[in-house]
Amino acid sequence: MDGQNRKHVVPGTTVDIVLKKDQKTGKLTRGIVKDILTKSGTHPHGIKVRLTDGQIGRVKEIHTP
Repeated sequence: MDGQNRKHVVPGTTVDIVLKKDQKTGKLTRGIVKDILTKSGTHPHGIKVRLTDGQIGRVKEIHTP
């Protein structure tokens, strides 16, 4: 599932994000969502989140259990 809809991204979910420094390469970082930072319902580049380890990026893939 992609990370463009805020309703699909909930705290505690495992996601792959692209960090700001990795936007050119597209390198993904996996982690667990702590906070949702995007206020709008959707975002074309992915919902911005903070992971439990403090990293911030845009969600590219949501992993469902």
